Amino acid sequence: MRLLIMGPPGAGKGTQAAVIAERLSIPAISTGDIFRASVARGTRLGLQAKGFMDAGEYVPDSLTNEMVRERLAEDDVRGGFLLDGYPRTLAQVEVLDGILAQRHTKLDRVLQLSVEVEEVVSRLLRRAEVEGRTDDTEDVIRRRLEVYAEQTAPLLELYANRGVLVQVSGDGPVEEVTERAVVALDSAR
Repeated sequence: MRLLIMGPPGAGKGTQAAVIAERLSIPAISTGDIFRASVARGTRLGLQAKGFMDAGEYVPDSLTNEMVRERLAEDDVRGGFLLDGYPRTLAQVEVLDGILAQRHTKLDRVLQLSVEVEEVVSRLLRRAEVEGRTDDTEDVIRRRLEVYAEQTAPLLELYANRGVLVQVSGDGPVEEVTERAVVALDSAR
């Protein structure tokens, strides 16, 4: 199964992506993890991405597309994958569609996690404190939510029109959200 998980920053996408991908025996591919690892290693792409991340802005499509294209060419994604954090813009959807078309495939489902704005801010501030994440200040968090609303939310309508969008509440304990997501994905098959 080829999946995409969407929702605002702090909706629990990374947590749910890992659990769902494990249940489905497919790799979870997180652009956020790829970016942070590249920054930590000091790679050319990582250093370019860091400035945007620290400002709460999206990493430009050209950098992101390059990393995702390389990742989707790896052998472990042949049986499926779960994308987390990509695509985030309509232009990235076009690139992803092209990458998948070259492999004669498409997305099977897009899972949207919905969470209220103030809950997201609270979650991200707690995470920043626990994990020492410098990219999660309140101003940056609120800016990331604005950018999400402007650039990423329109993708939800596109995927709904394609008939692949499945919506689930991201509120509540991790296990409950996972069960809602698995049930929704199963019933959408």
